[in-house]
Amino acid sequence: MPKIHFVTQNITVQAEAGATILEAARAAGVVIESPCNAVGVCGKCRVRLVQPNQLDNIRDEGAPGPSFADRAAGYILSCRSKVYGDIDVIVPGEEEFRQLRILTGGDSFPYTPDPYITKRFQDGVTEVYGGGTLLGTEPGDTSAHIYGIALDIGATTLVAELLHLPSGESLASESMLNPQSVFAQDVLTRIHFAAQEGGLSKLHEGFLSAFAQLRDKLIKDTAVDPRHIYEVVYSGNTTMLHLAAGIDPASLGRYPYTPVICGGNYLAAGPLGISPFGLIYLPPIISAYVGADITSGILATRLEQKSGAVLFIDIGTNGEIVLAHDGRLTAASTAAGPAFEGMNIVCGMRAAPGAIERFQIASGSHTFTYTVIGLSEAVGICGSGLLDIVGELVRTGLIDKRGRLARPGEPALSGQLQAALREREDKPVFYITPEVFLTQQDIRQVQLAKGAIRAGIEALLARSGLVETQVQEVLIAGAFGYHLRESSLFNIGLISPAFAGKIRFVGNTSQSGAAALLLNQGFRTPLQDLAAKTAKVDLADTPGFEKLFISCLEFD
Repeated sequence: MPKIHFVTQNITVQAEAGATILEAARAAGVVIESPCNAVGVCGKCRVRLVQPNQLDNIRDEGAPGPSFADRAAGYILSCRSKVYGDIDVIVPGEEEFRQLRILTGGDSFPYTPDPYITKRFQDGVTEVYGGGTLLGTEPGDTSAHIYGIALDIGATTLVAELLHLPSGESLASESMLNPQSVFAQDVLTRIHFAAQEGGLSKLHEGFLSAFAQLRDKLIKDTAVDPRHIYEVVYSGNTTMLHLAAGIDPASLGRYPYTPVICGGNYLAAGPLGISPFGLIYLPPIISAYVGADITSGILATRLEQKSGAVLFIDIGTNGEIVLAHDGRLTAASTAAGPAFEGMNIVCGMRAAPGAIERFQIASGSHTFTYTVIGLSEAVGICGSGLLDIVGELVRTGLIDKRGRLARPGEPALSGQLQAALREREDKPVFYITPEVFLTQQDIRQVQLAKGAIRAGIEALLARSGLVETQVQEVLIAGAFGYHLRESSLFNIGLISPAFAGKIRFVGNTSQSGAAALLLNQGFRTPLQDLAAKTAKVDLADTPGFEKLFISCLEFD
């Protein structure tokens, strides 16, 4: 049996001949990111052989892999490289997972704590109540110790906030990468992974392990006894709620896309390692693809109370859009894809040290500047940097409205821009650094994501009989949206120029809404009623949507 030595982790495993490097890594507990679930199209599972001559010990199968030059340097895709002899492998980027820049908070509003969990001390014991129903008793007087966790379960990241329920005081917040994302990046690939043998249990166990790490960090920071944590609110998209609860999400991947759980209910919190009386509250969802993260956001922004027409847009792997028109809500979801997370982009990466996060071409010159997270050497491009680069190239005409990147010599350029525009394997490429660049295929990925969201916005407005100029406010939610520059959104045409001066970035409202639901039980029933009354729009079945989507692909 061939031996695989993972050099960075100093782990050596034996694998069956013909097993892939990725399969061996997963069996050994070595993290190699594979957001496309080993289909061979994202390129993110790339590893390097210490000795390029060890290429003789593997066979590549499936989709095209690294370029000839990269392969000659020992770079291969772990998902398609089958092992037939001993190899030594370096897994790059593992440190990135521990240094992600994660947005932990979002907009909220003033309210008075009225928690679901309460206590009463009498006759030498403390009675613990949930919604007025006795859950259990504790010896002695523990009435002052009532805590809960508001948990934002994103497809990419997890954010946990520990709160003192009677006072509403936020005691600590912790965040980390959602470990499920190394197996499958977006909702659809995660549903597919869960359907594989052992896939659901692997995803659920990964979530429980991550929660345990967050819980332990929170109690270490605050010295809170985990037995005094009585409630956890899960806020995330519908698929994430299913996986966090250990429920098969298969029905979300096939028509008529019926969720098994619709939220507005409680689960026992036994696997979470908190109070033996602990409960999990699931906020209500709107549909299979407009989940509790959006209803939490609706609560946090008080969307239904706003007058006129207001758009709430959560930009991520799925672009969820809610239109509020004088209190009436209409919601839809668009498949934006993982490009905005830096996935499916050749030099893409998450918002971690080394990622280009800002890019600008100086007006009237052929020079550009960029900033890197952590002020370190650039090693890749995160989502905000990607939109900046594409937006600036569109603004200056180096990318035309159809998305075609100019070839060297076509425009009259000088200085940095002239040097940056080159060819790689007979295709135009824009180099930001000698190692970090933008390809024509990257631009296409941005077009698809941009087109999906813009088309969704226009379809919702048309359905409500509104035009863009009637929109009074545009709320951009989510961790990715918070780091965007407004100018980039306009440059690529992701949002209409009619929204200029109307945009407000509201941050991680999934988290702040979850905290509100945790601290005040009075929000729960009204939010459930509001979710039930929200009109759901299936864009795929909307007449003319395909034509609208195609028209929205252009950069204008």
